[in-house]
Amino acid sequence: MNNFKRIFIAVMALFCSTTLLAGCGGSNADNTVKERYLHIATGNTSGTYYPIGGAISEILNSKIADMHSSVQTTSGSIANIKLLEEGTVELAIIQNDIADYAVNGTEMFKDENKYKFDTLRGIATLYAETCQFVTKADSGVNTIPDLKGKKVCVGAEGSGAEANARQLLGIYGMTYDDIQPVYLSFSAGSKALIDGTIDAAFLTAGAPTAAVKDVAAQLKIKILPIDDKHFTALAEKYPYYSRMIIPTGTYANLDEDVPTVSVMAILACNDKVDKDLGYQLTKTLFDNLNTLKSAHSAISKLDKNQAMASEHMTLPFNEGAEKFFKE
Repeated sequence: MNNFKRIFIAVMALFCSTTLLAGCGGSNADNTVKERYLHIATGNTSGTYYPIGGAISEILNSKIADMHSSVQTTSGSIANIKLLEEGTVELAIIQNDIADYAVNGTEMFKDENKYKFDTLRGIATLYAETCQFVTKADSGVNTIPDLKGKKVCVGAEGSGAEANARQLLGIYGMTYDDIQPVYLSFSAGSKALIDGTIDAAFLTAGAPTAAVKDVAAQLKIKILPIDDKHFTALAEKYPYYSRMIIPTGTYANLDEDVPTVSVMAILACNDKVDKDLGYQLTKTLFDNLNTLKSAHSAISKLDKNQAMASEHMTLPFNEGAEKFFKE
């Protein structure tokens, strides 16, 4: 009898410890693990995607039980779309124009036959990404046509910013043959402008942009304006462009409003984010909107109306996100 009792106690102890371990692992009664992992593709640390992606990750980790979210730095929208397609990440911040190129197989995606991009879905439109031609205040360059013959950083080769630069120059009747194009990232372009090895740098990012703030902290800058006539022509040809004003004081010594244009940054996912998770994460982000807004001033105007605006979302909505916005 004593041996039987000892065996019974040992078996019960093993059963209880196994049950406790299963509970710590976040398992359901059917032993299905509840823990979820979301990888968020952002951009480089000198841009706007990175701090906003970090805020999204922190909110999801703190507000959704058994959530393990992490942020991945990347070269930007094009890389992020490919990472979504490959399933390497589940969420990403991307430009809405680049998403449009991907699903329609145009621009930098016209030869990407190995990608289908049919699993891409939109969660929300986040904020305006401002197109900025930056030069030194004493450069003698006052308009985009003044860039002729100048060394201009147009962004990393094949990047979303580079496509924007090419389109903007085109609206003014210019091509890369009219300038000396230099292909550099935001951060490298800002350093080159400070060093004087280029005459102007172009970038597409939420303003104020860290890379531009770095330049403005060391020398007086100006941002080239885009007039109404050329904005109208641009928007007719590329409807995802919107009017944008960079207000006085956005950067040090910027002493007047600058009219320019923008595309929109959107939060996108792939089919690893199903309807239920899409609903949960969208609701969680908008239930904690003030926390999200504190990540960067570029996102300070985000609300549900902007997030669900169909004119800016160039991907089909995730079903769960759409359900949340319709409630």
